[in-house]
Amino acid sequence: MEGEEGKQEPQLILAHKLFLLTHPDVPDIEKVPIREEVLGSLKASEMAPLCGRLAAEGVMEVSREDLEAMRARIEEELKKIDEKIADAEENLGESEVREAHLAKSLLYIRISDKEKALEQLKVTESKTVAVGQKMDLVFYTLQLGFFYMDFDLISKSIDKAKSLFEEGGDWERKNRLKVYEGLYYMSTRNFKKAANLFLDSISTFTCYELFPYDTFIFYTVLTSIISLDRVSLKQKVVDAPEILAVIGKIPYLSEFLNSLYECRYKSFFTAFAGLAEHIKLDRYLYPHFRYYMREVRIVVYSQFLESYRSVTMEAMAAAFGVTVDFIDKELSCFIAAGKLHCKIDKVAGVLETNRPDAKNALYQATIKQGDFLLNRIQKLSRVIDL
Repeated sequence: MEGEEGKQEPQLILAHKLFLLTHPDVPDIEKVPIREEVLGSLKASEMAPLCGRLAAEGVMEVSREDLEAMRARIEEELKKIDEKIADAEENLGESEVREAHLAKSLLYIRISDKEKALEQLKVTESKTVAVGQKMDLVFYTLQLGFFYMDFDLISKSIDKAKSLFEEGGDWERKNRLKVYEGLYYMSTRNFKKAANLFLDSISTFTCYELFPYDTFIFYTVLTSIISLDRVSLKQKVVDAPEILAVIGKIPYLSEFLNSLYECRYKSFFTAFAGLAEHIKLDRYLYPHFRYYMREVRIVVYSQFLESYRSVTMEAMAAAFGVTVDFIDKELSCFIAAGKLHCKIDKVAGVLETNRPDAKNALYQATIKQGDFLLNRIQKLSRVIDL
């Protein structure tokens, strides 16, 4: 299940197509060729267990004849592998025994039998001595986790990989793990950690089994925009040669990033609208679509207001290329939620910023913590006196 350079793992390509088949925003006419491609992939990989689940969910229908033919071929293949395992255990060495068990694990992964795949991977691990080979088994488990979006399995596998690295392990696998961990954090809405891990992996990226390099840059830019301050964004993203080499190939992404940094807000909103469609059709980002759209707007509004003590609503609306009513509704929601530090003078049609004083906030926090500590000490002294 390990992808060659530039080649994405077929199971993860299939997972994306299955996501599109169930997506409410994909027109039915576009789902017809996708459904044919999915059916072809299911038959080619003999994914009988997945076919049964998809049929039960009403996603796809596979004929009984095709299912029975798949199951017969799987049984035949399993029988041959079991014979190889028996022969290796009787006549060959430990390395050959492990390879035979690994072949059985990969078969279960290929046909998408999750429970048996995990069980067989544990058996294979018990036959494995080298730390690097154990790490490869963890990567197989992680890919299985991303196919099913099983975040509990992914989290446990990442923890296991980190503990294995304490025993040793090479830098190539450590760098690969950063990308897997970054994808996990992005998929669970921890965009700051995801951005840091992705940025650490830009120059060492080799996880083509997960996604192409273009997609990796797409995720890196999106997570960085809502996670990094302006100076860091310039140093690590805007001027990064690895990103500059690829960003032009991804629709709207270059304009999205550069217009934000250069304060061209009208262009930013245009690019943002185009990029929103790409985000909506990404299986990892789609669950966080509304959250991400909100966070990006908070970033751009905060950046605009940073330059002013007060500004008219008309001026802000003109800068963003929208109506005054739109800006009024947008800012009202964010101000009420405590996301923007300003107030609206509706009568004068003016926005007044009231940026919090960082030193004063620190002073107040220190006083509050000091009061809390004194209260705890007084309670403790009463207990001791008793």
